[in-house]
Amino acid sequence: MFINFTLVFTILLHNFYVSFAPSNNHIIKRYNIHGIDVSHHQRSVDWEKIADHDDFKVSFCFLKATEGSTFQDTKFKTYWNECKEAGITRGAYHFYHPTRSATDQAKNFIKSVKLTDGDLAPVLDFEKDSKSANVASVRKNLLKWLQTIEKHYGVKPIIYTNTSIYKKYIKGHFKDHPLWLADYKSGNIHSLVRSPNLKIWQYSQTGRVSGITGNVDINAFLGAEEEFEKLRLGSE
Repeated sequence: MFINFTLVFTILLHNFYVSFAPSNNHIIKRYNIHGIDVSHHQRSVDWEKIADHDDFKVSFCFLKATEGSTFQDTKFKTYWNECKEAGITRGAYHFYHPTRSATDQAKNFIKSVKLTDGDLAPVLDFEKDSKSANVASVRKNLLKWLQTIEKHYGVKPIIYTNTSIYKKYIKGHFKDHPLWLADYKSGNIHSLVRSPNLKIWQYSQTGRVSGITGNVDINAFLGAEEEFEKLRLGSE
């Protein structure tokens, strides 16, 4: 019987690295509650494996629901249901376009997302800057989206953005809304942004989690369990 020793060695070497290679994650261990966010870009997701991930506990996941006035994420409905079935706290986000109608964008989200008790507050994902509209106009339309969503769901939406957009549009405004900020370099988000509303920090975009092929964003909730519960519908 012919044995291809080169092939056998290659397989054994691969298995060794899969089993013993260091994790790509650099978990910030001073925080106890960590989560991820996904969209159709994660083409295949095994939620049971995510729930059993042993590098850190995936306590929550935000899922992309909509974008702009008409786009609805093709994976949202499937992932939304499977995430809950796996026992992971779920939330939905809308990718906001500052040059599109805020009202139409809010309607798109409301049409697509049915929240129930235990779900996280809806998220306005504002990371796309506007080169044509002035700052005051952008803020006015952001407020329109936020107020429309709050009126429908009965909870203040979370604002997600990066530090540059935050400083240009958000800082000093929308003070009642929880903040979720992306920063992958500082190692300490509080050194860049000092706000009592800062609740979630997206500190990595190259994380690895069982059940997802490729990179995934890693987030930390910056408070205690009791504070995290306040972001969930039906907590009061």
